[in-house]
Amino acid sequence: MEKIEICLASNNAHKIVELQQMLGETFLIKTMKDIGCEDEIEEYGTTFEQNSRIKADYIHNKYGVNVIADDSGLEVEALDNRPGVYSARYAGEPTNHQANIEKLLQELDGKENRKAKFRAVITLILNGEHQLFEGEVSGKIISEKRGTDGFGYDPVFVPDGYETTFAEMPAEQKNKISHRADAVDQMLEFLKQKK
Repeated sequence: MEKIEICLASNNAHKIVELQQMLGETFLIKTMKDIGCEDEIEEYGTTFEQNSRIKADYIHNKYGVNVIADDSGLEVEALDNRPGVYSARYAGEPTNHQANIEKLLQELDGKENRKAKFRAVITLILNGEHQLFEGEVSGKIISEKRGTDGFGYDPVFVPDGYETTFAEMPAEQKNKISHRADAVDQMLEFLKQKK
């Protein structure tokens, strides 16, 4: 496959690195800054699908480039699937991973049901065509942080079938089983069929 130049609609450095590792040589990822976009895109949707689409459409409509946008977050069963689309700012502005984890653990205190899942929805606009890819990984929330890798809620999330948190896993391992990896795999499969 020849390299496809594409803009990632995010200023999250962790997300950019993680996606580039997953996408490998297929894409030449450009950041929003690379295409001259300094805008803060307002995510006013109430679902991951809507927010992903809002970001992709904004970049595509304004700059006319191929774009990948993802929206993802944590859904906790006992909290009626919160924090959901508010995962990044769960404890308020500005985004603070530590504060978000503390709020989550406080809300789960005393609850037996710790089931949770990470969900990711990727919108791909390639040559003007929209495609949506959704991935998820189920697991549970543990009661204290473990591990120093990853970001967000990774230190308290243990995926089903594993004993370690996402933050304790090497990036290569997490990037094979994560919600984002699931969605990216579907996107790559789609792109192979386009060739």
